[in-house]
Amino acid sequence: MNDNYKLDISYITGLFDVKGTTSYRKKIWKMEMSMDDRNVMELVHETLSCGTLREKKVMGKKQWCWQCVNKDSLFVAKLLWPYIVIKLHKIEQIIDHYEPDIQELNDNIIDLALERERKKRGL
Repeated sequence: MNDNYKLDISYITGLFDVKGTTSYRKKIWKMEMSMDDRNVMELVHETLSCGTLREKKVMGKKQWCWQCVNKDSLFVAKLLWPYIVIKLHKIEQIIDHYEPDIQELNDNIIDLALERERKKRGL
């Protein structure tokens, strides 16, 4: 693959919206995307700089599967979040799972229990 070429994150987000899946099992989030175009999947893997890329057979046809788990899922979810449309809810679930206290989305919602705890500690 060409080391000087990287895909735009918004393009990867579009691919993930159509071809990607998320799953949650045993308190671990997994993100996965498969397609038969090896070059595109290699560029996705290189651009994101995380996860694994492997070959798999689906109904007798060769496909390339990129996947990431745990904190890598958080990293990718935060990259995709500004552009994601179809899988927005799942991406937000991943972010909320790994960073439940984050409040940078200008949503004006305050977790009262968290605020009380911060006031007790003098933060």
